[in-house]
Amino acid sequence: MKTKRLTLTTFTAEMMEASLHSPGQLEQLSKCRVPEGYPMEVYKEMLPYKIERFRKFPEENQWEGIIINTDEQTILGDMGFKGGPDENGDMDIGYSILPGFQDRGYATEMAAAMIEWGLKQPGVKRITASCSEENKPSIRVLEKSGFTPTGVEDGEVYWEIKP
Repeated sequence: MKTKRLTLTTFTAEMMEASLHSPGQLEQLSKCRVPEGYPMEVYKEMLPYKIERFRKFPEENQWEGIIINTDEQTILGDMGFKGGPDENGDMDIGYSILPGFQDRGYATEMAAAMIEWGLKQPGVKRITASCSEENKPSIRVLEKSGFTPTGVEDGEVYWEIKP
């Protein structure tokens, strides 16, 4: 999927594995420059689980992606719907942008495209998100993307958007 400045593409299990071993391997597979610090540490910790999960259930991999600056062919971050829709038709979006690429509107541009795509998927009734009350940039992204807050619990703000 493409937006004005971004390419959003599947982050395959093979690419995830390469990102854990060598930026050079990920660059070869993705055909993109991999900046220092990618993947971010919190995402890196989840990759072994995701790799194992996507090898067992390859159809779930369609919900996981990387964010690429199209002009520079550089990976800026990652995004996904955390496994696709649940039994209620809810999908939970998550994303991260490398610090050196933040405050340029990339997350908002990505979120708009992902929301539009996600709400068109069969059985999807709502997209949810959550972020820390302290994460002002993420709160701004969710507000600009049309999410409505649904509550706060233990310092975490919960959001939703419906068609």
